[in-house]
Amino acid sequence: MDPRTRTLLEAPIVPTILRLALPNVAVMVVQAAIGLIETWFIAKLGTDALAGMALVFPLLMVIQMISAGAMGGGILSSVARALGSNRRADANTLVWHAVAIAVVLGLATAAAAFMGGPKLYAVMGGRDGSLAAALTYSNLVFAGAIPLWLYNSLAAVIRGTGNMAVPATVSVLGAIVLIPVSPMLIFGLGPLPRLGIAGGATAVVAFYVVGTIVFAVYLWSGRGVLKPAPRPPRLAWAPTREILRVGAVSSLVSVTTNVSIATATGLTGAFGPAAVAGYGTGARLEYLLVPLMFGLGTPLAALTGTAIGAGQRARAMKVAWTGALLASVITETIGLAATLAPGAWMSLFGADATMNAVGAHYLHVVGPFYGFFGLGLALYFASQGAGRLGWPLIAALLRVAIATGGGYVAVHAAGLTGLYLALGIALAAFGLVTAIAIASGAWFARSPLPAPARVPQAP
Repeated sequence: MDPRTRTLLEAPIVPTILRLALPNVAVMVVQAAIGLIETWFIAKLGTDALAGMALVFPLLMVIQMISAGAMGGGILSSVARALGSNRRADANTLVWHAVAIAVVLGLATAAAAFMGGPKLYAVMGGRDGSLAAALTYSNLVFAGAIPLWLYNSLAAVIRGTGNMAVPATVSVLGAIVLIPVSPMLIFGLGPLPRLGIAGGATAVVAFYVVGTIVFAVYLWSGRGVLKPAPRPPRLAWAPTREILRVGAVSSLVSVTTNVSIATATGLTGAFGPAAVAGYGTGARLEYLLVPLMFGLGTPLAALTGTAIGAGQRARAMKVAWTGALLASVITETIGLAATLAPGAWMSLFGADATMNAVGAHYLHVVGPFYGFFGLGLALYFASQGAGRLGWPLIAALLRVAIATGGGYVAVHAAGLTGLYLALGIALAAFGLVTAIAIASGAWFARSPLPAPARVPQAP
C-alpha cells in the first residue's frame, strides 16, 4: 500500500484533518478573496453591473459546487475507496472516466446556460441594464464550462489520493496572477481594451484553462500516487456508475443550496434592483461558507472513504464527528460576527443605502443559523466518502421546501424579515436532520458497505 494511503488509515485523526485541511482552506480563502475582489471591481462599474453579477452568481456557484464538491466528491470518494482497498490500477482507470464525465457535463452546462440564462435572470428580477450585464457575464464565463469541469475533476482525483498540496499550490499561484489580470481586463490597461464586466469573466475562464493543463501534466507524468494510461481505456459503465452513484446525489444536494438562494433572490427582486444587489451581496457570505467547508470537508471525504474501503468503520465515524464539530464552531463564529457587525461586510461593496440596508438585514437575521449549515456540510462531505448520501439529500430537500415554500408565504406575510427567518430555519433543518440520521446509524443500516466496483484495466 502506498505510504500516503497508509497515513490516511493510521495517523491521528485531528492532526491529520488539520494538516490536510490547511492547504485546502488556504485555497478557499484565496478563491473567496478573488470573488470578493472581482465583485469590488465590478461594483465600480455601477449598480446595474453589480446586480447583473449577483443574478449570475447563483448559477455559477451551483456549477462550481457540483463540479468540485458534488461530482468531484464522487470522483474523490471512488479513488479513495479504491486506494483504501489497495486497488491502485482501478483508481488509475477511474481517472479517464472522470475526464469523460467532465467533458460531457461541461458541454451540457454551456448549452443550458446559453439557452436558459436569459429567461432565468429575468425571472430572478433582472431588467434593462442589470439583465444586459448578467447576459454578458454569463455567456462568456459559461463558454469556458468544459475547462471549469476538467479543472475541478482532475483536482478531485489528486485529492482522492490524500494530496491536498498540489491543488492548493495551483490555485494559489493562479490567484496571484488572476487578481491583477482581472481589473486590467475590466478597466483596460495599455494595449488591453476596457472590457467592463466581460473582462472579469474572461479572466476566470483563463484561470481554469491554465489550471487544467497543470493538473493533467502532474497526473500523466506519474509524479503522484496515480499514473493513468497515456491513452484512454475502453470506457465502461461500472466505473462510471461508481462515480455517478455518489456524484449525482451530491449534485442534487448542491443544487438545493443554490435553489434556495436563487428563489430568495427572485422574491427579493420585487423590491427593486438595489434590493437584489443587497441580498446577493449579503448572501455571498453564506456562499463563502461552502468553499470554506469544502476546504475542511475534502479531507473528511478522503479520510472517511479510505477508512470505509479498508473496513475501518469506527475510524470513519470518528473522522465524521470530529470534522462536524470543527465546522460548526467555525461557521457559527462567522455567523455571529456578521450578525453583530453586518455593515462591516456590506460597506466593502458600495454606498447605496437600499443595497446596504437589505444586505445588513439578511446577515442580522440569518447569521446566527450559520453553525447549523457548517454542521450539515461537514457531515455531507463525510457521507460522500462513506458512499451514503440518502439522508443528507433528504435534509437538503427539506431545506429547499422550507426556504422556498416557507419563504414565499413569509415574504408576503412579513416582508423581507419573514423571508430571511425562513431561510435561517431551513439551514437549521439541514444540519440537524443530517446529524440525527448519521448518529442513528444511517451509514451502516443496510448491511456491509459494498466495495468499489472493479473496473476494466487499460490495454
